Amino acid sequence: MPETELKNLPIGIFDSGIGGLTVAHAITKILPREQLIYFGDTAHLPYGDKSTAAIQAYSVKICDLLIRQQCKIILIACNSASAAAYELVKEYVGSKAKVLNVIDPTVQYIGENYGNKTIGLIGTKQTVNSNVYKKKVDALDKNITLNSLATPLLAAMIEEGFFNNTISESVISTYLTDPHLQNIEALILGCTHYPLIKKQIESFYQGKVDVLDTSELVAHYVKNFLHQNHLAAPKRPGEHKFYVSDFTQSFEESTRIFFEKAVQLEHYPLWE
Repeated sequence: MPETELKNLPIGIFDSGIGGLTVAHAITKILPREQLIYFGDTAHLPYGDKSTAAIQAYSVKICDLLIRQQCKIILIACNSASAAAYELVKEYVGSKAKVLNVIDPTVQYIGENYGNKTIGLIGTKQTVNSNVYKKKVDALDKNITLNSLATPLLAAMIEEGFFNNTISESVISTYLTDPHLQNIEALILGCTHYPLIKKQIESFYQGKVDVLDTSELVAHYVKNFLHQNHLAAPKRPGEHKFYVSDFTQSFEESTRIFFEKAVQLEHYPLWE
């Protein structure tokens, strides 16, 4: 395919649900010319407590859809799926599209800014137990200590709209006072839901800890990747499309929270 046509193809983004819309939204702000095709596997959320094999099976099937939509890039906008399925997806997709995840951009940023420091990570059980962040941070060889804590209540709490209130404040402070997260200089928000509680986490730390919003780090990474690979769209080729594998009214309403404006979700029954 000629380079010009390739540039105009969409960016595919998938997540276990609608949390990845925080990443999609960050990308639309930094890359307004790119068309996005988003797939939220709402039939199977949350991925955080699924087995690695199950997440891999879901991810491959979703990639089939995004390849059929001719995406030039497939971004796994879910930490659990990035941890469990990135290598497999990359192999499966082959030369049909470039595959990116949400972990590498964050690890790269940490390597550039936090050598010889202790940093924290909060995420789902799948992300934390996979140890993927620790392995990648250790591989940087920058003498960075990473202390991780699984915070399984946070994503569910955010999905239910319980944030910026006393319930979320109490859950957040219970997690952040855990011994694992003491004496850190930065905290990685290792789940695409967590940018929605970034302000609350920052006010807990009162400026003493850098709170790293991975959705913004990923958006900058995607921008650099597009330019380095001559894939940036010269003009906006089409409207964004948002698909979910299981449709409920509550998802439609929540999209406004994650994407900061209403989006039209289309039901795409991938599993029937």
